[in-house]
Amino acid sequence: MAPRLRQVSRGEATSEVVSRTYDLLFGARDPVAEPGTSTGTRGDWWTVFALVPDILDHCNRGFALYRSPKRRLDPVLRELAQTRVGWAKGSQFVFSQHCKSLRGLKVDEAKIAAVPHWAVSDLFDAKERAVLAYADALALQGGRVAEPVFAALKGFLSDEEILELTYITCLYDMHAVMSRALRTEWDDRDDPIVEVAAPEGFSAMDFLDVGRR
Repeated sequence: MAPRLRQVSRGEATSEVVSRTYDLLFGARDPVAEPGTSTGTRGDWWTVFALVPDILDHCNRGFALYRSPKRRLDPVLRELAQTRVGWAKGSQFVFSQHCKSLRGLKVDEAKIAAVPHWAVSDLFDAKERAVLAYADALALQGGRVAEPVFAALKGFLSDEEILELTYITCLYDMHAVMSRALRTEWDDRDDPIVEVAAPEGFSAMDFLDVGRR
């Protein structure tokens, strides 16, 4: 399996940002000839985005921004939203990577497992539920946030924290969508929604007749 776009080998890389990124993630290896990262992914997100070095650089700056010590937002809340948006957008890559990030922040395994069904779980406190509801409004409702959801968020977070949460969550909405579209990493999967073959002898006309009865 491979992503939909061409990957850039180490020998092709002429940009300093690509070479520096490859050194950081892959050591001396050529990540196309010898794929693999420390988290178990193939690493082809990086080798595809290396096609346009200034886009890769922009992405790298985004990763650094959300991890910056300047951020006011609690990293657990940030990662809950990133994990949830990965699940909501159907990105195996984003969801799986940020489950690992939550684990790195010592979040309980049961809580990580409950992110897909947070709305019926009693493992999240009121602040976490407000963040998860906001993440759903951003990812699933296109930013259509009900006033009670935003009011709940403002009851726990400052305006600066809410802006950080909004930006980072939407950033990972974008990454989830791009990863699925380009079939990078764990999003290199065929769409599961396909027609299931009818049994032998089935007639479409019979089906239409049943529908009219």
